[in-house]
Formats: sequence, structure tokens, C-alpha cells
Amino acid sequence: MTDPRFDTLREVADAAVVAAIEELVATGSDSELSRLDPLRFAADRRLPEDRVLDAFVHAAKLALFEMSWNLLCPGCGGVLDVGADLKQLKEHYNCSLCAAGYEPEIDSMVEVSFTVSQRLRRIAAHEPDVMSPLHYYRDLYFSNALVMPQRESDYAAMWQECVIESEEVAPGEKVVFSIQLPSEFVILFEPVTHSAKFLDVKGDPTRERRDLTVTYTDSGVPTATEVLAPGPLRLTLVNRTARRVLPCLFLAGERFHQLFENRQPFLTAKRIFTNQTFRDLYRAESLSIDQRLKIASMTVLFTDLKGSTELYERVGDLVAYDLVRAHFRVLGEVVRRESGAVVKTIGDAVMATFPSSDQGFAAAVGIRKAMEALNGSHRSEDLLVKIGLHEGPCLAVISNDRLDYFGQTVNVAARVQGLASSHAIFATEPVVENERVKSILSREGMSVVPHRAMLKGIADALTVFEIG
Repeated sequence: MTDPRFDTLREVADAAVVAAIEELVATGSDSELSRLDPLRFAADRRLPEDRVLDAFVHAAKLALFEMSWNLLCPGCGGVLDVGADLKQLKEHYNCSLCAAGYEPEIDSMVEVSFTVSQRLRRIAAHEPDVMSPLHYYRDLYFSNALVMPQRESDYAAMWQECVIESEEVAPGEKVVFSIQLPSEFVILFEPVTHSAKFLDVKGDPTRERRDLTVTYTDSGVPTATEVLAPGPLRLTLVNRTARRVLPCLFLAGERFHQLFENRQPFLTAKRIFTNQTFRDLYRAESLSIDQRLKIASMTVLFTDLKGSTELYERVGDLVAYDLVRAHFRVLGEVVRRESGAVVKTIGDAVMATFPSSDQGFAAAVGIRKAMEALNGSHRSEDLLVKIGLHEGPCLAVISNDRLDYFGQTVNVAARVQGLASSHAIFATEPVVENERVKSILSREGMSVVPHRAMLKGIADALTVFEIG
């Protein structure tokens, strides 16, 4: 029987996308329904990314799926932390597998994924403490940034290539591995406590059996390297935590490193922050009021209506109000079409953000064309929009109960918009030097004229490009 929430989802999302989600829930494997990536879902089914993302955001709001925010290690691509939002995000993380520390960036280190609701369908990932090590690693530890074999048999074969021994150890219990150490670097890794011990196996082989004990506690296992000769080893693993642990002894050879080097695009927090449906449905729910998240690169676009005060005087309040509302509606449609989101309106001005410069610039071009069409439909030139863009780092924050952005990048984008005339788009060098932006410029036959400009609040002069 079809869940009635799918009928509600069809009312707000693309019908073809909803049908594909329904089919997956009905026929997909447990692995496919655990930490699902909407971008891969869209690519596999040749569906529009933005419509798929909109549908999954709506589905999460309807409790058909659980949306999770997974902090990834940029080195190995493993999941270091998981939450229902970003409020639990810490300022610093250590990855034992990589023996490195990181400050989280939402551009590339926070993955957003979707797991089917237990009320809709029960899958193995809903009971992680009974999953086999093989499936725990695939469905819960390895992130969507890593390219994994799709077929079960291929994944199992890869596991056999990389793993010497793996076992689950219940709370208060121990297991013993009696192994023959090869002359290779070996890593003992445990994903629940995120603990690692490195065995640097080298030198002349020995027949003498060595003993090594590793005890897992709630505070983890200190990362350390043991230098051992090839030969017999009795490895005792003791679990002193309240949960079972899943230690695996990995051969850290070429095949093991290929596993972490083969990467693919995935849905990041930065990308979902620029999704209009997410902003409309979740507003301030993802962050704490005093939280500040670093974004390494965001494209910020500002627009403003030229002469709006004179417009009200010339055509009257009622007509002007309708024209300005039509301008906001059309602008919002263009921003959404280019994978952006309107952050806020300030009088007749709009601030929007985009994942990349080419999407922001495509929106700027689209806005200009849309305004020309809107003016043409009214047989006037009443709606003249000034546009400015800049790309750079910023902070994601909660302001006035909504997700907002602050920093010099936002300031520069606003000042650049202030330089714009009613017909030209003004953009900074990081935008214009983007290769995809260059392709748009060439395709549209647009002229680019550089200017040196001093912007209020900015110490040094910037090169700003007037694009006609």
C-alpha cells in the first residue's frame, strides 16, 4: 500500500522524481536506502539535479526520509561524525586513519545524505549494532565521496583484497587474531571508536610469535605505530566500551589507497544551503544561533532596482507595487533555475548565493534577459536592475531567524553592485576568470571592460569588470 505522504509529496515536487523515489523505496536494496545521495540518484536516473534535491528536502520534511549531516575526513573520505543538523559540529576533528587533524569546512567536508524512514521501510542501517563489518563500513563509514563497487559481489571481492581479518567484539569481550604478518604496512582500524594503530612490517622475517594487545575504551585508542618483522602475531582485541566494536586489519597497499583516492561529486552542506526549497522549509533549523561555519568559496549576487522611488512617483503606488512584485518573482525564478537561493531582500535589493561563479553569472545574465522581457510585456523601461557579483570565502550564520552570510566577500559583492549601471553586469576577477564563465561570455558575445575601483570599506583598489 502506498504511503499517503507520497500523495502530499507529489503536490509539491516533480511527479517523475517522486515516482522514482517511490520505486526505490519499494524495490531498492538496504544499502541504496542508507545515506542516499540525491546527486547520484539524479545522475543514475537522468533526472534534473535541482528537482531531485527539492523532492528529497520535501520528503525529509514529510518524514519519509531522515536527513543527516555527515562530517567527512578530507583525507580518507570516512565519516567522522553524524548529526540531524550542524549544531553538534565541533571546531576541530582528528582522523585516526589518516593520523591528521582538520577544521571543518562545509564546502567539501560536510556531506548531506538521506536515509529512508523506519516508518516507511525498515533497513539494516536502522540497527547498526547488528550489521556485519562488511556492510557497516560500506553503508555507514564510507561516505558518498568515495566510489564504491555497486554490485555486492564486487564490493565483497574488494573487501577480501584489502582485509586480513575483521571481527565484531561485544562489550566486555575480546577476540584473538592469530595471523601471519606480511611484509607490508598494515593498519588496524575500528570505525565505532574511530581508533587506529599502525603496524610498520619490515625487515627480515621471523618465526617467533609476538603478542600485541589493543584495548578499546570510550576515549578511543591512542594512535601509534608498532615496527614489527614479518611473521606470526597473536593480536588480542579487548572491548571496554558500552558498544560492540568492529576492528579490521587492513593491508595498506595500492588497492587500499585506491579506495580512498577514487572520488566523486556528492551533496555538500554548501550546495544544500543554496537550495531555495531547503531555505524555505528549514530556515534556521540547521545551525545554532551563535554558530559560525566557514565556507571556503561562495558566489554572492546582489541586485537593486534603479530609480524605484521615481517609479512610484511616475506610475503611482498600485502599479509600481505590482511591477516591483513581478520583478521579485521573476528574479527568484531565475535564481532557483541556476541552483541558487535568495538569501534576503533589502528594500528593492536582493541578495542571492550560488555554489559556483558560473551558476551565479548565468543567473545574472538570465535576470537581465528576464527584466528585458518583463519590460517588453509592459511596453516600458520601468524595471532597470543593477547587478553585481563576487566569489570568495564567507561565514554561514543565523541572523533574524534565518540562514545568512557575512564577511568581506558579501561586502565586496554589495559594493560592486553599487558600481553597476542599469544595463551592465559588474563582477570581480574571481568570477570573470572562471573557465565556465568565459564560455558563457563567448557564447553570449558579451564585452568585458576592466576598471580599477576603490570600494567603501575595502583598503585596496580592486579590478572590477563591466560586462555588457
